[in-house]
Amino acid sequence: MENHSASARYERVVRRAQADGRVPALSVALHRADREPWVFTVGDSGNIGHPLTPDTRFRIGSITKTFTAVLVLQCRDDGLLDLDDPIARHLPVPAHGDATVRRLLSHTAGFQREPYGDIWDTLKAPDAAEVLTQLDRAERVLPNARRYHYSNLGFAVLGQLAAHLRGGTWAEIVGDRILGPLGLTATTLNPPPQAAVGYLVDDFSDAARPEPQTDLGGVAPAAQLWSTANDMAAWGAFLAHPATADPQGRVLAAATVDEMRFPATVTHESVWQSGFGLGLIIEPQSKWVTHVGHDGAMPGFLASAYGRRGGEGVPAGLGAAVLGSSGTARVTNEIVHELLRLAVEIDPADITPWRAAPPAPVAYRSILGPWFSEGTQFVFSWHDGALQARLPDLPRDFPPSIFEPLPGQPDVLRTVSGRETGELLRLTRDEAGAVVRMHWATYRVTRGQEGFDGGLASDGPAPLPGSLSGR
Repeated sequence: MENHSASARYERVVRRAQADGRVPALSVALHRADREPWVFTVGDSGNIGHPLTPDTRFRIGSITKTFTAVLVLQCRDDGLLDLDDPIARHLPVPAHGDATVRRLLSHTAGFQREPYGDIWDTLKAPDAAEVLTQLDRAERVLPNARRYHYSNLGFAVLGQLAAHLRGGTWAEIVGDRILGPLGLTATTLNPPPQAAVGYLVDDFSDAARPEPQTDLGGVAPAAQLWSTANDMAAWGAFLAHPATADPQGRVLAAATVDEMRFPATVTHESVWQSGFGLGLIIEPQSKWVTHVGHDGAMPGFLASAYGRRGGEGVPAGLGAAVLGSSGTARVTNEIVHELLRLAVEIDPADITPWRAAPPAPVAYRSILGPWFSEGTQFVFSWHDGALQARLPDLPRDFPPSIFEPLPGQPDVLRTVSGRETGELLRLTRDEAGAVVRMHWATYRVTRGQEGFDGGLASDGPAPLPGSLSGR
């Protein structure tokens, strides 16, 4: 990062977290499009001959699920599946074949948390074939679509689904279709020689016990990968700002990543503090800001990778990752959000000077200005090459509705973002070609403040039949 004051603030946050959380090793990174990456490490790798550096590898656990989710969405975009397909349409499964791809991605299919067997006792995971053949031994612990229930088994099945449709192994396709195109060269299936040792840190002393490394076999699509903070911050930036991190859409179209980020469920029915999209955790912040990404946990390791979206001062491509070598230091999963907030607070994006731009097309100039619908005022404007609408009393950083004309139909526009996304805006013109009325989501939009009977609010009540004023 170029801002040395900001770097010092970040470093102090990380040092405090490592000390208070008693994490043997922490590796942290911030990515943004307008700065060089900021990477910092503190502690001891525990690996003799391989001291802690930015290239030290940590287990990222369930962040792996976000890669599996992207593979599944790639299959959808390529026409290999539909998100509402039951898995039995594509995989030979002995049970639970009615579970849909979408429900598995959002953890609402009701699958039990882990594959059949006590794999965290035996530390022996089923292989790829066994994940599927043993589905009849796994429970559907909740009815389909009842509520959120986190499931490693569900993502293991999704990984085998993507591998089956692509004709390779999950490890092969995640390397070929994501890691390679995005240049995430430090992200690997297995630990390299420079891997950190993961620990269980004693609650009542300063002792730390190394945890065993576990190969997840057929459950790899849920939690197998190892990586660096630098790679994972870049991944968080991709999940939040794909058009910046992957402008050519080599991995996934930006619109598809938008779809993944839309909340499919809350994670707790009475405490709406986080949600789950299609393979992504959504953490609401203040003032229309969200952090999107995932946390990870494996024996001896905790990890987080998130990107920040929305709000004033957010630089394009802002992502952060925190990887730690303690399996119980929850501070690892907390400071990623603090760092993303700090990045905007103390080193916000540069303010782009306003410059005059070409006027709105002649066909849309008569729309500009205030209109009313359902008695409420909306202001229509032309910015950044598109027609927009917003409520006048909302803050400037609240996203407007944005419209795009349908092909060959300039008087019929689709709402592509914001309020009433997906709905049509239909224009009605007078003989001179000026727009005199609109219909948005079928509601009448007029220049005057009209009631549903077409009368102006300023005229007061309609006269009663037979009254003097009505004669």
